[in-house]
Parts: sequence; C-alpha cells; structure tokens
Amino acid sequence: MTRLNNANLDRLSSDVAIPGYDRDAVTPGIMHIGVGGFHRAHQAMYLDALMQEGEALDWGIVGIGVMPGDRHMQQALAAQDHLYTLVVKHPDGSLEPRVIGSMIDYRFAPDDPGAVIEAMADPVIRIVSLTVTEGGYNVHPASGDFDLDDPDVRHDLAEPGAPRTSFGLVVEALARRRQRGVAPFTVMSCDNIQGNGDVARRMFGAFAMARDPSLGAWVEAEVRFPNSMVDRITPVTTPGDIEELETRFGIEDAWPVVCEPFTQWVLEDCFVSGRPNVDRVGVQLVEDVEPYELMKLRLLNASHQALCYFGYLAGYRYAHEVCRDPLFVDFLLDYMVNEATPTLSPLPGVDLEAYRHTLIERFANPEIKDTLARLCAESSDRIPKWLLPVVRDQLANGGDVYRAAAVVASWARYAEGMDEAGEPIEVVDRLKDEVMAVAAENHQRPTAFIENRELFGDLADQPRFRDAYRETLESLHERGARVTLETLVRA
Repeated sequence: MTRLNNANLDRLSSDVAIPGYDRDAVTPGIMHIGVGGFHRAHQAMYLDALMQEGEALDWGIVGIGVMPGDRHMQQALAAQDHLYTLVVKHPDGSLEPRVIGSMIDYRFAPDDPGAVIEAMADPVIRIVSLTVTEGGYNVHPASGDFDLDDPDVRHDLAEPGAPRTSFGLVVEALARRRQRGVAPFTVMSCDNIQGNGDVARRMFGAFAMARDPSLGAWVEAEVRFPNSMVDRITPVTTPGDIEELETRFGIEDAWPVVCEPFTQWVLEDCFVSGRPNVDRVGVQLVEDVEPYELMKLRLLNASHQALCYFGYLAGYRYAHEVCRDPLFVDFLLDYMVNEATPTLSPLPGVDLEAYRHTLIERFANPEIKDTLARLCAESSDRIPKWLLPVVRDQLANGGDVYRAAAVVASWARYAEGMDEAGEPIEVVDRLKDEVMAVAAENHQRPTAFIENRELFGDLADQPRFRDAYRETLESLHERGARVTLETLVRA
C-alpha cells in the first residue's frame, strides 16, 4: 500500500496517471471556495490537464473552506500534499485513476479569516471561484434578493475583518485591493444555477453595497462575474470507493473522487485579470452561456429530480437502477421531449435528441452508483431553480405541465418522510423542518405543499398545474409510485 503524497508519486502503479509537471514550480493564481467532489472532478481536473501540457503553472489552486464541515477536507488534503486521486468509472466496470496535482494549498477560513483575506488580496490571485451549492448564494426564495437578515451576514457587515461567510471574505479582499490600487480578481461561479455569474454578481454586489455604497459601485463597475455551465456526475465518495482504490491500485488516499467519463464546461470569456487557456483542454469559451445552461438545467438537472423521488418511493436507491427500468425511462423521455425541450432556444451544433438519450445512458451507468438520496437532497433549492421555470414557460405558452407537476407531487410525497414500505426517509434540506411540516398536511389539505409562496410563487393558483399536482399526489397515496407512473406515461 502506498500513501498518496509528493514523495511517493513515483512509487505508484504504472496504471495510475500522475502529474508530469514539477509541482514545486506551481504558484497560486486561483482561490476556490467550496472544495468538494465536483470541483475536484471538474475545474481542478481541467487545470491539471493544462499543467500536463506545460502551461498554467502560475494558476495553481488554493482551496478555501468556510463551513465547519470543511475541516475534514483540509485535514485529508494537507496530509497528502493536497494531492488526490480522480477515478473515472466507465460503464463496463473499468476504472481510470489519475492523481490530480493542480491544488497546492487549502485554507480553513474559520482558523484565520484574516490570513485568507490577505491571500485573496495578493495580486497573484486573479480568480476566486466558487462551488458553494445552490443554497450558498443567500438568495431569498421569494424575493430573489440578497438576504440581509441572515445572522452571519449581519455579523460580517459589522465585523469585516473577521468574516464568517464567503461574501465577507471576498468583499473584504476586494476592498483591500481597491484601497491598495490592485486590480480586482474575477469571481467565477461553477455552481448549477441558471445565470450563475449573474447571481454571484447580484449577491456579492448587494453585500458590498450594504457595507459601503462606494465599494458596491466599484464592484459593479470593475469586477467580472462570468457565467458558466458545468456538467459531470460526481457522486459522494464512499468507503467502498476508498477500499477499491487501495485494493486494485494500491493507493492509500483519504478522500479520492469518483466520476463518470462525461465532462463539459461552457464558460463566458469575461475576465478582468486574465485566465488560464482552458480552451486548450476542452472548455468551450463562448459569448453567451444561457442556451447551454438552460439545456443542461432543464434536461439533466430537472430530470434528476424527475427520477429521484419517484424512484426512491418505488424502492430504488440508485440512479442507475431507475434508469434501467423502461417505465422510468419512458417517463423521463416524455418529460424531456414534451415539457423541457419546448422551453429551449435553438442551439447550433447540438443534437437535442442525441443529448437526451446520452443523459439516460449516463444516468444508467452502474459504476457511478449515484444515490437517489443525494439527488433528493436540498430540493427546496433545486426544484425552484431547475424545474419550476419549465412549468412557468409551459403555462405561458399553453404547453403540457402535468409531468413536471407530477415531479413536484413526488417531492411532496417524499417529504412526508416515509417510503411505500413504511421505512423512514432521511430528508436532507436546509428547509427540512418547514417542508416536512407542510408535507404532513398532504392528506388533509392536498394543495398545502404548493401553497408555500416562497417556493412556488402563485403556482397553486394556476388550475392546470394545481389540478395535475393534486391528481398525482392522490394517486401516490392510493396506488403508489409505480402505478402512478404507468398512468402518467399512458397519458
């Protein structure tokens, strides 16, 4: 067994790709907030690929942890010189391991927020990137504005030198650069949010404006927030993944990452202080990301929601199990073809029919073992951003909405906290208590769940959506998920 670190790279099996560049020569250029599996399977992988070409050695990544749970990642990476193994899992069962070396440091901000701010204020940092999940942008679910009442936000506005949030860290670093006459860095969101750069601009700008209007105006005028579309299925690393890496390749890695073969990154070419030449390793640099992101959010992400609740209620626990069931595949394709696709603008060079079937193939990859529990998590952030825009567009244009309404009903049934076998469901959601409390009223008041206007706006007042939702919810209670899907597919 070989412990993963710089000294042991040459001792690893020849089946394992390792950095072919001098990691000692890599200097920081990017600080990334929210280092999880996706960042390490995606952005860090692209930077590593570019470094393998002998480029971008001045674009090394410094990870930043803000949440209390991030300490584990800091400790795991620090113990192995910030190296980790990325394992691509192919549908035929073959594994493709690769050691990623583009991350050169990791700072846990609660230990010393001042040091993190100073590192960001250093002119060598030209990009601060983010994967903080849909809930990490502090967007009020009803108004869409920045939530200034959040306790940590209030703290950061009062104590800018010791912030607790990403907003406090980033804006204080920008303030110091402004004061010192240093050009700002680009703030680059890599989260699954429509217009992620625009959302970041509004939220960070609102925080800066609340702190100091002149600073807010400077951020608005000088800082760039490119939009991007990112795609790679990256399930949570399991103890079995760690053991398999040890058994098959002899690598002792505290926190490897597993992912599917497919990867895509479409990025708006809008940077204030330069960028690495990631287009040389497959990143699509474009002027307008929106058509690509809508395709992904409404076909891939919303389809994940379409399969996960129904699948879990029916007894499945993995995405590949669901997508090897013809009934579920028919429902997913019906949703994609008849409800999601009509809301998309033409996308030159993209075959949407092929893309839809590729999604099913990706979901059905048995080696990924993407859990339905992961896909069901944080629904109060995901459903409003990924699925409800399809509903609203279809309602406005007279299109079908009953499949999307059925997905919402399946979430409401899932949020009751008990599956069809009588087993408890562990609901994971930032609004867990609120969502489950309303779901408990499903039998007495069938529309109670969608009457939450902070999540659903006025959809409970829309007869076509409301009636389809109620019909599906009643069917789920009376006949279960499978029979309900059979009815939906026949319709």
